[in-house]
Amino acid sequence: MNPLINAPRFGAKGLLVAITALSAPLASLSAQTDYYNTDAGRPVRTEDAYAIERRAVELQLAPFRLERARGGGYRWGIEPEFAVGLFPRTQVEIGFPIAHVEGVAGTRRTALGGIDASVLYNLNTETRLPALAVVADVLLPVGAMAPDKAYPSFKAIATKTFPWARFHLNGQVTIGDAPSTTSAGSGTTASAELSRWHVGIAVDRTLPLRSLLLTAEVVTSQPLDAAETQAWDVAGGARYQVSPRLAVDGGGGYRLSRADAGWFLTAGAAVSLGLPWSPRR
Repeated sequence: MNPLINAPRFGAKGLLVAITALSAPLASLSAQTDYYNTDAGRPVRTEDAYAIERRAVELQLAPFRLERARGGGYRWGIEPEFAVGLFPRTQVEIGFPIAHVEGVAGTRRTALGGIDASVLYNLNTETRLPALAVVADVLLPVGAMAPDKAYPSFKAIATKTFPWARFHLNGQVTIGDAPSTTSAGSGTTASAELSRWHVGIAVDRTLPLRSLLLTAEVVTSQPLDAAETQAWDVAGGARYQVSPRLAVDGGGGYRLSRADAGWFLTAGAAVSLGLPWSPRR
């Protein structure tokens, strides 16, 4: 007997249902990856070497950072950001840091701390060598709490994945003299201090079945003012994929040195979209 005679006949409708059932989980899994691609400040300063997808749009919904110095002063900031994958392995990002600083005698100040524009280019994917990326960034003097001039900076990023964890190494250098003003908030962005240089190393561990990433970092930095002492920060946090398009994050840490030693907390969320006139690929 020919086994094909009694084979079930699904027809075009049955074939369509089967393809849909097989492809839907794959589409869902491919979409839920934002928690895996780390960004500076979400929830730690050290980021990975990968850009968002080409033709993708990511809206970072007011990443928040709260700091408390050992002396009791508070500083907080939010930095809404807009990122676009304009070209392959290339990410263009614009941020609007808004900072709040409490000074002496109970004075308070809240204002825009500049406009932060950056371009990240991923040089390669991982093989035996780590993934590498370069970033060009400029903080523009826009807003009442912005620095007195533009500050360009350049960053190099390396990411290496092992079966049990990923490691990231960031190194950044900022060009320009220290701000000429010393008022509260000068030289400060909503997300992090403007430094002459900083070096950070981070390790993260993914729990893919839970769409969760856990991360920890150590960062050392030198302020623009050479008279100030070098800072050391330790931090950790988590990112969680709430839905295929929405990821949330939170973390905290402690500054171990300098006069403003103290703790800080971070929280944020990001929505991933696609350009309406071009499908994502």
